[in-house]
Amino acid sequence: MSWYNDSVFYHIYPLGLCGCEKNNSDIKKSINRISTIEKWIPHFNKIGINALYMGPVLKSSCHGYDTIDYKLIDERLGSNADFKELCTSFHKSGIKIILEGVFNHVGRDFWAFKDVKQNRQNSKYKDWFYINFNGNSNDNDGFYYEGWEGHYDLVKLNLSNNDLVNYLFSCIEYWISYFDIDGLRLDVAYSLDKDFLKRLSSFCRKMKKDFFLLGEMIHGDYNTIANKDMLNSVTNYECYKGIYSSLNSKNMFEIQYSLNRQFAKGGLYENIPLYSFVENHDVTRIASILTNKEHIKHAYALLLTMPGIPAIYYGGEWALEGKKENGDYNLRPSINIDEQRSSDITKFISLLTDIRTHSTALCYGDYNKEYLTNNQLAFSRNYEDEKIITVLNIEEKEHLFKLQIAGNFKDLISGNKIYINNELPVKPYDIMILKKFD
Repeated sequence: MSWYNDSVFYHIYPLGLCGCEKNNSDIKKSINRISTIEKWIPHFNKIGINALYMGPVLKSSCHGYDTIDYKLIDERLGSNADFKELCTSFHKSGIKIILEGVFNHVGRDFWAFKDVKQNRQNSKYKDWFYINFNGNSNDNDGFYYEGWEGHYDLVKLNLSNNDLVNYLFSCIEYWISYFDIDGLRLDVAYSLDKDFLKRLSSFCRKMKKDFFLLGEMIHGDYNTIANKDMLNSVTNYECYKGIYSSLNSKNMFEIQYSLNRQFAKGGLYENIPLYSFVENHDVTRIASILTNKEHIKHAYALLLTMPGIPAIYYGGEWALEGKKENGDYNLRPSINIDEQRSSDITKFISLLTDIRTHSTALCYGDYNKEYLTNNQLAFSRNYEDEKIITVLNIEEKEHLFKLQIAGNFKDLISGNKIYINNELPVKPYDIMILKKFD
């Protein structure tokens, strides 16, 4: 098994977290804001984080996904030396570093695209993009170019061009050799050329055998890019939606259907460690989307006990709210860690991560449904001699779970020892994580 199988990820959007300017045009020299993230290390240790996925940190025009230079840290965050020092501190604390890899497109200020604007057909970089010199752009460049999904501030890259690919690989080589990063999260991986993904996988693993490649995948068959030749994992949007939707509609059949479809014996992704989450930088916060705040704990209990690689988005441990309809920056706030205090949710997440980290069944085990109604779900995870059962009662009254299980168990949340003989009374809104013992 690889390190990421038993890791708990934490996802940050550095430009937002560090309170950076929304536009890079007026920045004359680097401002070392990135080092403030080092102050989060004690917090990460407290809540059981051992892998940090950082959103865009490279030089860009605005939001980080409109790259200007793949070899420079954004001046709004600091310098390359500042970032290297931060990575060293995290590694000393046992925390892996995963960077955002934006390879589908660049910004209009990307140096090679600027060369095309200046030299047109004579630019040696013109084939790095999809350009038609017989057309024109919205910016009156005198040529047409393809943008990503109609966004013309994002210039689509031609990943079948060998010179471009070699350039991108030289940048990745620099990130690995200088910053010592441990993995990449590939933005819009579903749009990336499959041959490029194969070459990327081979290149990265020659540099670092256990290098982690995660792809953004929203719809479709995850196996198309998460396989032995391409990526280790992809974002599990199916279960992301299933978690909050099941809780809101009081229909646990929905999330159970997805978990069974994906991870039960013979499931579509039984052997793929999918990247699990309940919120991220692109979607409404779990504390805002749930209609009953009592269900926040149920969401995190599912996240941290279901199969896959769980990830917490910064601020989630304080039940931070934010709605997509209010804009992306509302989802990517500045947070001063010195001003945050542990809440009931923070303590609960810390407990869950500790339980997961010390359980081989939760890190590597199978998935089996044990009990299901509209308002109740129990499932077991088994690995070698360890058996863990997650029990969720999402309604406001006690419920008697009828399980085909007998034996002695310890509830890892309350610490209580319980003997189960096929029936288990569970209190209103209660959550139990049961470990079998002799």
